[in-house]
Amino acid sequence: MQGEHNLRLTSAEISVIWSAYQNNSFSVCVLEYFSANVDDLDVKLILKFALDISQKNFEMSKEILEKANQPIPVGFTKEDVSSSAPRLFSDAFYLYYLKNMAKVGLSVYGVALATSAQSDVRFLLSQAIQTSTELYNKTAETLLSKGLFIRPPYLSTPDTVDFVDKNKYLGGLLNFNNRPLNVIEITHIGANIDANTVGKVLLIGLAQVAKSKKVSDYCTRGSEIAKKDMKVLQDILTNDDIPSPSSSDLEITDSTISPFSDKLIMFHTTLLIGSSISNYATSSAASLRKDLAAAYLRITAESAQFAKDGIDIMIKNEWMEQPPQVPDHKDLAKE
Repeated sequence: MQGEHNLRLTSAEISVIWSAYQNNSFSVCVLEYFSANVDDLDVKLILKFALDISQKNFEMSKEILEKANQPIPVGFTKEDVSSSAPRLFSDAFYLYYLKNMAKVGLSVYGVALATSAQSDVRFLLSQAIQTSTELYNKTAETLLSKGLFIRPPYLSTPDTVDFVDKNKYLGGLLNFNNRPLNVIEITHIGANIDANTVGKVLLIGLAQVAKSKKVSDYCTRGSEIAKKDMKVLQDILTNDDIPSPSSSDLEITDSTISPFSDKLIMFHTTLLIGSSISNYATSSAASLRKDLAAAYLRITAESAQFAKDGIDIMIKNEWMEQPPQVPDHKDLAKE
């Protein structure tokens, strides 16, 4: 670390490493269960690779926090997972889940790297980006080899370059006489349908095994929201005669024995919501048709309310670990 004069972690770096500790301790639990309930050898090898990544990132984040004399979060432990629980999801679901996990990792770690100065933090994040890329490629290759990769639609495009010259290109708030979708808008719609497909199946399964009725009902509500969001986006594609990506290989067994604690299930659900809200915001910013921006705004608002209700459940059950924060100087002054 030659050339570093201040070895204290910045607020951004504490945030990054604290979140990495939490998320990787969670991922280790989930991937250990998946690894104990898989048949296909190719999928098993990728799950092992993903588990090794999460374990390594977890240990590295712990070392950085200890070195900086930061409190070690509780996170998730073996008490939050039962790897001996019966299988809940299919091998195909594992592949789609891992593909989505790699995409989220690339996005999150990429943003985090751009806010970090400390060399050991940057090393962790750079390694995480590299391994997330490798995980995506391994998963994509396996999905392709098994004929399971959900490709975005093929389209015929003009053979000339053109420029927007009229405000009507932006369209109106209603989907009447709007211009056809452009490839950027189609890409975002497809990616959001893809993510919601995985989220819907995951939440149906978690609702089936959750111990608390309130947690089960919450997961069911989440699966219904994912289903509704998918229909909104699929209808937009259908109106332009564009095929919607879909998969019928994401199976759920009839097991009602939970492999996860309700605390972990709620954390998992909040991660999904946060990812969805981030995806919708990015998609809205990239979509020039006003009806698309309005659609993303509507479904984002519902997701935000759903997230708030989930936080209420976590706080009530004391499942929500508080991130590091600055001292309340006003309260300290009163003492």
